[in-house]
Amino acid sequence: MSVSTKYDSILVGLGAMGAATLYQLARRGARVLGIDRYDPPHGFGSSAGETRITRLAIGEGAHYTPLVARSHAIWREIERQTGDDLLTQCGGLVISSDAKTSFTHVPAFFDNTVAAARAHGIAHELLDTVELRRRFPQFAIRDGEIGYYEPEAGFVRPEACIAAQLKLARGLGAQTHTGETVLAIANGAVTTDRGTYEADTVIVAAGAWLPELLGPELVGPFKVHRQILCWFEAPMDFNTLPVFIWELQQSRQGLYGFPAIDGYGVKIATETYADTFDPNDASREVSREEIDAMVASFIRPNFPALTGRCTKAKVCLYTVTPDFQFVIDRHPAMERVIVASPCSGHGFKHSAAIGEALADMATGREPAFDLSAFRFDRF
Repeated sequence: MSVSTKYDSILVGLGAMGAATLYQLARRGARVLGIDRYDPPHGFGSSAGETRITRLAIGEGAHYTPLVARSHAIWREIERQTGDDLLTQCGGLVISSDAKTSFTHVPAFFDNTVAAARAHGIAHELLDTVELRRRFPQFAIRDGEIGYYEPEAGFVRPEACIAAQLKLARGLGAQTHTGETVLAIANGAVTTDRGTYEADTVIVAAGAWLPELLGPELVGPFKVHRQILCWFEAPMDFNTLPVFIWELQQSRQGLYGFPAIDGYGVKIATETYADTFDPNDASREVSREEIDAMVASFIRPNFPALTGRCTKAKVCLYTVTPDFQFVIDRHPAMERVIVASPCSGHGFKHSAAIGEALADMATGREPAFDLSAFRFDRF
């Protein structure tokens, strides 16, 4: 059946960015429709896994700090409205060294983090090897490793954030169509497996499904990678860990993780970019072989108190650009289409503020944030 319904804005994808934007547009009284092929929050895309690191000093660039700071404020506002638990500021630790052989997203991540903290006046401590070992005996700290500790860092709960924003948006009149697959986008129109919808603005925030909707002329910068997340049985002192990012020595891959919460143990993951995946075909099951490899390569050498017993495992899809920066820009060939791929494994912490910025763009306002670093034309 074909229908034609006119909206102020249509959101394609209701994950991190789509849910945030839907909420912000609904707050402004816009007539808005959100479409998702699944029923978010769900485990098929980039927002599964119960926790995401948030940090104010951003090693990928100091220009991100205003976004994450505003996101923290929005999540606190939503917590007050809903009573939900969204943001936990348990502290954050970055470990690195001159001898590291892995790096996090960009060169000089550790130094960039320190520079961002100083530039924005973010409270932090720099820890030498002795102090790291004293304060965080859970880690097998190597000689020469140093730490950056940020007390206001922590984690957000992605599924809870998405669910809260969708609930609020619907309460403000936003429409959502879930279980509906978008087949094509045009300048002011969206075609799905159920019909066609028109809008003044279309915002494409489809995560790992973004490349298939953009067309061959724009797909080049985007690669989709499958990542595994594992939870491990842990002693009680892992309950009080900060979130952490560890640029390892003698490994091409680093680690990141979270304190043990919710009874599943400590969550620890790495990042790999060797293979690309089609989001429609990528396995969402973590194999025994993948868990065993994680234990052998990353758990036993780095966390001597852990037994390696995995209590849970999940898959997350990263949509990655060559410079690990975001894409937030109008489609070069369709002025009424906005492309939002705040991605590359560090997007969720900024999502609430990006929702505001996208709502500004869709309603003809100047965003409060400088988004010039995220344009298509840099590629």
